[in-house]
Amino acid sequence: MATTELTYSPDVLGDDYVAHTFELGPDPDGEPGGDVVATLVKHVPSTSAAATQPHHAVLWVHGFSDYFFQTDVAEFFADRGYAFYALDLRKCGRSLRDGQSAHYATDFTVYDAELELAVAAIEREHPGLGVVVAAHSTGGLITPLWLDRRRKAGRTAPIVGLVLDSPWFDLQGSAVLREVATPVVKLIGKAVGTRIVPVEAVGVYGQTIHADEHGEFDFDVRIKPIEGFPVRFGWLRAVRVAHSLLHRGLDVGVPSLVLRSTKSFAPKEWSEEAGRADVVLDTRQIAKWSGALGGRLTVIPIENAKHDVFLSEKDARETAYAELGSWLAREIEG
Repeated sequence: MATTELTYSPDVLGDDYVAHTFELGPDPDGEPGGDVVATLVKHVPSTSAAATQPHHAVLWVHGFSDYFFQTDVAEFFADRGYAFYALDLRKCGRSLRDGQSAHYATDFTVYDAELELAVAAIEREHPGLGVVVAAHSTGGLITPLWLDRRRKAGRTAPIVGLVLDSPWFDLQGSAVLREVATPVVKLIGKAVGTRIVPVEAVGVYGQTIHADEHGEFDFDVRIKPIEGFPVRFGWLRAVRVAHSLLHRGLDVGVPSLVLRSTKSFAPKEWSEEAGRADVVLDTRQIAKWSGALGGRLTVIPIENAKHDVFLSEKDARETAYAELGSWLAREIEG
């Protein structure tokens, strides 16, 4: 896909980051709020291996109720010689506009547009470099399906690897509950997609990571609320459609790494234990469905990791980075 030279502006993360807005045109879901956009964030370090000539690039894709703010991740990749980019998808993070429902999409294939624009931009700025796609949670569901479609179309390049940080591979709860709930979700999601799913908002995960609560990291709670954004039926329907496609089996066409916590549970309030587990997803489901990615796969459980393993407490976080570094050295840089 051809792209013109990008125009970058200063980013909210400070001097080492700039951002470009992709204009994507009318919203396929017809929401008020005008045309949809996506935002490509680029790390421009003044001192690191990436300040010279990078040997690879990486594209980071966030999860639900999320946006790119993990500067430690960018610096890790930059120090290893990667040109780092992150994409805030339409209606997410930097790309959310007044009148739009946060993160709302009724078909995840719409994200192909901004993902392809991001890859084309990276190719233009770094011709010939292999690109590693790294994605968290819902991003870890969206990106494998996109890569499977690219492979089927004969367009695997320039993607050379996939890193998934606690990918959302199935709906939480028992198999019986999923069997009962999924048809209802699909029916309501098709009829009144923007209706909010009536579930209790629990902010435990946000509390475990935000520096003003019990965590170590600062982020904008206007675009990543502590209790998360409301879940809408149309979006959840798209999630279940994506799950069913994943469960049939994919071939992402490149080596993949899945990082996850060793344990999960669903607390109603903060506790020290909540800071040492995945309190968002069921890690057993991640373990069960990781093989659906196809090809050369590595799955590494991280002891005491949180939902975003790179936002875990120090010991688990360092383990996650060490495992990522070993995998990159073996599968990408070797």
